[in-house]
Amino acid sequence: MPFVNIRIVKQVIEHDPEGIKEKVQTAVTNSLSEAAGIPKENVWVVFEEIEEVDWFSGGERVKEQRANS
Repeated sequence: MPFVNIRIVKQVIEHDPEGIKEKVQTAVTNSLSEAAGIPKENVWVVFEEIEEVDWFSGGERVKEQRANS
């Protein structure tokens, strides 16, 4: 059974964390179920919310990248 771990910057979804997670997990679950031909209940999805000050990309904090965009 597939286990999908989604890491996301907490501040990106802070305006509606439950709603966004629901939409994402539904899309991921449906896609894997269809592509692999397995029942949806066999797809596990978990979210890890990471603070933007704890996530780096290209040597720069995501917090600064978001502020500059």
